[in-house]
Amino acid sequence: MEDKLILLVEDNPDDEALTVRALKKNNIGNNLVVVHDGAEALDFLFGTGAFINRDVNNLPQMILLDLNLPKVGGLDVLHRIRETESTRLLPVVILTSSNEEQDLIKGYSLGANSYVRKPVDFNQFVEAVRQLGLYWLILNETPPRQ
Repeated sequence: MEDKLILLVEDNPDDEALTVRALKKNNIGNNLVVVHDGAEALDFLFGTGAFINRDVNNLPQMILLDLNLPKVGGLDVLHRIRETESTRLLPVVILTSSNEEQDLIKGYSLGANSYVRKPVDFNQFVEAVRQLGLYWLILNETPPRQ
């Protein structure tokens, strides 16, 4: 699993630390890239801004995307991912604390592969991350890169 990149888009330092801890606790040793707002996520994916020299052919195996982000919101990031040929098929898991039904509906309508509400309890969160890792990094078959 180590060669499969995970992109975590999370602006809350506590949620970032919790996610990193949950990944480690589940022995998910993938290369993890953390960006802290939607603009930074788009720069990473498309090799712009601070990531101008990044190999854009090395795309994440999975994107964990928060919705409530500064600069560019998570739903707008998802829209850009889906409208661009090179990123259209990337697995995007919305990982959010939002309880808004409209966010859920909009996320799926924009092409989210999964929508997971962040559990408040740490043990439940660890289990959720374990299941996400198992499914998206091991069991799921992704289409070939174009």
